[in-house]
Amino acid sequence: MIKQMSDLERIKLIRNGEKVQPTFSREEMGRRNSKLRKYMGEKSIDAVLFTSYHNINYYSDFLYTAFGRNYGLVVTQDKHVTVSANIDAGMPWRRSYEDNIVYTDWRRDNYLHAVKTVLDDAGVKRGRLGLEFDHVNLVLRKQIEDAFPDFELVDVANDLMKFRMIKSAEEIEHIKNGARVCDVGGYAVVEAIAAGVPEYEVALAGTQAMTREIAKLYPHAELRDSWIWFQSGVNTDGAHNWATSRKIQKGDILSHNSFSMIAGYYTALERTMFFEEVDDKSLEYWNINVEVHKRGMELIKPGVKCKDICEELNEIFRQHNLLPNRTFGYGHSFGVLSHYYGREGGLEFREDIETVLEPGMVISMEPMIMIPEGQPGAGGYREHDILVIKENGEVEDITGFPFGPEHNIIKK
Repeated sequence: MIKQMSDLERIKLIRNGEKVQPTFSREEMGRRNSKLRKYMGEKSIDAVLFTSYHNINYYSDFLYTAFGRNYGLVVTQDKHVTVSANIDAGMPWRRSYEDNIVYTDWRRDNYLHAVKTVLDDAGVKRGRLGLEFDHVNLVLRKQIEDAFPDFELVDVANDLMKFRMIKSAEEIEHIKNGARVCDVGGYAVVEAIAAGVPEYEVALAGTQAMTREIAKLYPHAELRDSWIWFQSGVNTDGAHNWATSRKIQKGDILSHNSFSMIAGYYTALERTMFFEEVDDKSLEYWNINVEVHKRGMELIKPGVKCKDICEELNEIFRQHNLLPNRTFGYGHSFGVLSHYYGREGGLEFREDIETVLEPGMVISMEPMIMIPEGQPGAGGYREHDILVIKENGEVEDITGFPFGPEHNIIKK
């Protein structure tokens, strides 16, 4: 159904087809939005306009593709409406938790006209409007200020990030499935590794395996955004280096990274490997990084501060004169995020993060060191497991693929 609204050239309702099977239950999505509305009431916020991939997805189950256009989710105490571009037709409505409104391209301010239509329909014509200040750019903020002069703009990003940091039982099960998919990608990568095979072919094999596994687990889901980073030799120096045409050679250090994306939820598996053989210096560095990795996983437990875990792990690297070779924080929260959107920056293993670990958090341990090219043992060494802090205080490692030299010297 395409319903032309009163201002027919600017906005539409496109309810084409039937609603798809959602990622989470109505109870789970209701829980999230009830908590949001309770927060809005406590903060005297009359409406929230979400603009980010992560919060729109978290609260509506719709993950947009921007392509230079603005998207949104408007939430009031009795309205819940995603705002999408006409180019996507009925898909946003089919995948949205509740309602959807479409804006057309015929005027550049149609996006905010659609937002205003939703607010007017909800009877919200002035008051406090919540925005994500860490996502709204200066141009859009000025447009919102001009379009809504009777509203005070308030930041909700940091508070709602803290809500997302604590996962529900449904989210944790979803994340566990993602971790299992990453393991499938890992084993496919091992099968594809061989002398003379270019990095991209190995990456393609892992990506295809993960996509097919997601299709089996979630036949109703969009199949999008899962990927593999697979690097060899000097290309292992960066954690986020993309696959190239470099061909695998005997003695190469290899870095394998599986990333499954299921309905916007990111999970990861990262492993250091060597092809056929490993020299003594490389083995020394590899074992040191594995030592840090194991200790890091032991330290993850309720009541511990993120920064304190960093300090203890730093000391291990310091004893080996490798602290300057560490390349990033030791781990981060998991949930609605990807390599191009989202981050729960309040839950990272960094020296400046005071957050105390608690049940419901899902976080990685992923130490990495980089030895520059031209030095013995050159390359990037990294391991990565995902851990869930359970309600009873136990910590579960949901990554199944093994790590370390006894498992990952790949011989063909």
